[in-house]
Amino acid sequence: MSRIVILVIDGFGIGALPDAGEPRPGDAAADTLGHLLDGHRAATGHRLALPALEALGLGLAHPHPDLSRTPSLPAAAGRTALGYPGADTYAGHQTMMGADFSRVTVARLAEHRDEVATALRADGHGTELLGGRPPLVVDGRILVHDNLEADPGVNWNVSGRLEDVSFADVLRVARVVRSVAPVARVIAVGGHADAPLRTFVREGSLGTVGLDTPASGFYRNGGLAVQHLGAPLDRARRLPELAVGAGVPVTLVGKAADVLSCDAAVCCPAVSTTDVLALTLDALRRAPDTALIVSNVQETDLAGHQQEAPRYASVLQQTDTGLRALLPLLSPGDRLIVTGDHGNDPTIGHAFHTREYVPVLIHRPEATGHDRLPTAGTLADVGATAAIALGLRATALGSGTPLLRPAAGSAGVPG
Repeated sequence: MSRIVILVIDGFGIGALPDAGEPRPGDAAADTLGHLLDGHRAATGHRLALPALEALGLGLAHPHPDLSRTPSLPAAAGRTALGYPGADTYAGHQTMMGADFSRVTVARLAEHRDEVATALRADGHGTELLGGRPPLVVDGRILVHDNLEADPGVNWNVSGRLEDVSFADVLRVARVVRSVAPVARVIAVGGHADAPLRTFVREGSLGTVGLDTPASGFYRNGGLAVQHLGAPLDRARRLPELAVGAGVPVTLVGKAADVLSCDAAVCCPAVSTTDVLALTLDALRRAPDTALIVSNVQETDLAGHQQEAPRYASVLQQTDTGLRALLPLLSPGDRLIVTGDHGNDPTIGHAFHTREYVPVLIHRPEATGHDRLPTAGTLADVGATAAIALGLRATALGSGTPLLRPAAGSAGVPG
């Protein structure tokens, strides 16, 4: 019997992956945590205090002069690569839950425009280029374009001005685009714009072209409608559905409630870190002897997007305080896994995610000492580790190998 808490600190990178500099060479120097620690010391003259994360082995996962390398709690600590292309919250969480996202690609719409147009015409729609530029105009009113707010090439948007078209029509077009799109997400967006949408089309990073959604007025004019259409995945082979099928109650907190969308789970959406931590603690207090809780602290990621390192550091300290309140609630057999979904270096000089390793810190209350885990190749190993702690078969997931294996008469040793 185990209660499993997976706490995802959104955008919590600990150093660039080998391919992080492709196609932005500067990202090869990304190190979200390292730069936060260095910046805090430079600004204040003392180290950033993260006692709970250090007790869980953060200094083993990221050797830094300002982090202790001796965990004070029973822990297994290491790092993992992402296991999916790009750096995206949706793909990161799906991979972590055992979905195989290795075949999802990062691509601009222009590279697949003809295929998209053919599919739309086969569904009875008219298509044309927007003045010779990459976005497609569908039925004269709906735009298919690169998403300019996420990392270039990760997502495509299908946008409609609700003065001109219903959201149902936008969604119908988005479903056709999703049927041929190789990217992680196609996002249907409808809203009230200040002028025709083509007025707000601009060039983005790395050759992308799309709607400047904030400039259009969609976010400030009210009535915004959004639906995310993820890449096809076998939900029966994700950890939440596998747990539910075995009679294990599942709670999804914060952004995890939106991104993972498991029908049988208790969903507690929230953005405020205070709310996320309070909901996580409440879910743990209410949980029976066996349960799965997946929580996402989003405000670290938001601070990264806004390139606000002091704010990121403050949210990280707030999260650390929440962990200190959570740790005494864990009993022998329970597991706390702290990790990330990608990087978001607030000092990198742009507002996009960074492709970095993320920490994996596993607390086992009944264990003694600490272990350093080998570097994992995919976030799916986190889900597989949680699965075996719940008494489930890790092989029932779509992807992933446990980082810890149970040993007879013990809590498990590094695998």
